[in-house]
This record gives sequence, C-alpha cells and structure tokens, in this order.
Amino acid sequence: MTKLRNYFFTGLVITGPIGITLYLSWSLIQLIDGWILPWIPEKYNPDTYLTVEVPGVGLIVVLIALTLLGFLTANIAGRTLLSIGESIVGRMPLVRNIYSALKQIFETVLQEKGQTFTKAGLVEYPRKGLWAIVFLATNTKGEVAAKLEQDDEMVSVFLPTTPNPTSGFLLFVPKKDIMELEMSVEDAAKLVISAGLVSPEYPKKLAGIKELEGEKGPTHKADSKTSS
Repeated sequence: MTKLRNYFFTGLVITGPIGITLYLSWSLIQLIDGWILPWIPEKYNPDTYLTVEVPGVGLIVVLIALTLLGFLTANIAGRTLLSIGESIVGRMPLVRNIYSALKQIFETVLQEKGQTFTKAGLVEYPRKGLWAIVFLATNTKGEVAAKLEQDDEMVSVFLPTTPNPTSGFLLFVPKKDIMELEMSVEDAAKLVISAGLVSPEYPKKLAGIKELEGEKGPTHKADSKTSS
C-alpha cells in the first residue's frame, strides 16, 4: 500500500502541472474566441464552412490585429493619431490617471530594454532577526532619494506576499542591508508562491566553498594558539 500511495502521488506531481497548464491555456483560448468570433463576418469565419469548430481563430485574429495596430502606430500618421488621442484622454480627470498608470506598467513590463526585476535578495523584515525575500527593482531616485539623504545608496525593492506574489510592499532599503541571492527571480518567486515548500537547489560549488572555509577557520585559530 505504501508503494501504491507513492506511485499515486508521483503521478499526481507529474500530471498536475501539465493538466492545470492545459486547462488554463484552453480556457484563455475559449474566452478570447467568445469575445472575437461574434464580430467576425460569417463568410470569413472558418466554422461556417467546417463541420467542426476550430478553436483559436479569435486568438489568431487578435494577434494579427495587434501586430497591424503596432505597425500603423509606428509611422508618422499613426503617432500623430495616437498623440491626439492621448491629449484627449489627458483632459479627462479620472481617466487620465488610470491610463497613464496602465501605460507605464505595460511599457515597463513589455519593453525589451525596460528595467525589470533582475535579482532577488533578503532583507530583515518586519523586525531584526526575521528575513523576507525581496525583488530588487532599481536605485531609488527622485524626491524619495533626496528626502532620505542616506550615506549608503538606497535601493527600491518589492516585497511580495505569499502565496500571491503580485501583491506586496514597496520598500526603500539601504544597499548595505540587502543580502543578494544567487537564485534567479523565477526561483525566488516559486519559493514565495509555495510558502517555502519548493526550494531551488543551491549550487554545490558555492556550498562546498563555504564548507571548506568553515573547516579552515577553526584550524587556523588552533594553529595560532599553538604557535603562541
């Protein structure tokens, strides 16, 4: 019975992520198709000529439309129309704040040269002796950096919450108080989401170096005492 139970959980671990990924992907395709297909004329809809529904037609239409929109916006006429539209939105009190915030977020996340989280680290939070994982964003700039006036360089970090890493806290921490980690941001996110259950493997070379340093330390001290 113990072996059967282990086999069952092994199969669950293998099929669980695959099944959930396929389910979410299929749900997203169906959602987009449900939005887009009603707007496609019947003569251009493949479902009109086929006996079986073709999933993903709406998704393909969205991808083509977004690519064409980006192409048209890249020329002078497109940029002019975009600037006119943004100027109109800029006159709307509440809408302009929402639009500017969303635009900045999308530009930061999707822009190839945009600054994103590149490193993970540890900071003592919420008190001394307790450590939390943070994602390093960028050096603190602007009024916040001027008002803090720290001797050490300040870094803007994002402290995610468990199990939802999309929410969290923005902290401004002295660089000397941040312990940078060797693990990638993706591995650190997995650690946060799993509440510490999924821990990435620590490089054996680094661990071996630390073990050697730990072994050499007491030996040196003993040698120094003997020589004295």
